[in-house]
Amino acid sequence: MAQAFIRIRKVCVAALLTVTLATGGQAEELAVVGTGDGIEMLQALATAYNAEPGETRIAVPPSIGSGGAVAAVGGERQKLGRVARPLTEAEKAQGLVEVPLVRIPSAIFVHRDAGVTGLTSDQVAGIFSGRIENWNAVGGPDLRIRVVRREETDSTLAVLRASMPGWRDLVLTTRSKTATTTQDAVETVRQTPGAIGFGPFSPALAGTMTVLAIDGHAPRDPGYPSAVTLALIYKAATRDAASAAFLAFATSERAGRLLAERGGAPLKP
Repeated sequence: MAQAFIRIRKVCVAALLTVTLATGGQAEELAVVGTGDGIEMLQALATAYNAEPGETRIAVPPSIGSGGAVAAVGGERQKLGRVARPLTEAEKAQGLVEVPLVRIPSAIFVHRDAGVTGLTSDQVAGIFSGRIENWNAVGGPDLRIRVVRREETDSTLAVLRASMPGWRDLVLTTRSKTATTTQDAVETVRQTPGAIGFGPFSPALAGTMTVLAIDGHAPRDPGYPSAVTLALIYKAATRDAASAAFLAFATSERAGRLLAERGGAPLKP
């Protein structure tokens, strides 16, 4: 009688465990919040990570900017962030740590109606300053140039100012649309004839737009003048096993191959 009871109890426990795993044992979600730069790359890493068995599922939500990542992780509302600019000394003093992942070229892209495939750096500066207003001035059709810019705190704009010839003190034309995220900039240029914008390079950009060569160099050429570094950030006080596991994966050789396939140059941690 006792043995039969033990067998029945084992069966019930096993059944309960099966139901728990099937319904209530869902993986915990760990969001990596922040910049829109390189978002497709990080989504690819998340997909690969989530395909393996584990207790944590990685999510890469829409952009809230590098500053949003610093505020969320620094304020201990999130455990992992993504940034496209270096942390300041003040941010590091708050306990924030950055882990550089990949170098991403800063692409200049145009609507296909612009009719050009390359510009000189002087022509690019002329367009974004408003000095050049029609595509026919640079070899394109008689079509008004529509500039799509980013806010001054944008990481790609900061990189362009630091590295692209003629951009350090460039005053961007007031006759322009300000995009609030990378995705907004891409979609605006994609949908607007005559439009030009900038953002982190991704091979996917070439699908429906033209990514310009600058001074004869394509974005992935060694001589291309401008790139941004995408990094993950965490706060030492809130780093846990789940965030440490994803950080280890994101800096692995496998992750490096995924990043390279999507147009980036992986960096060793």
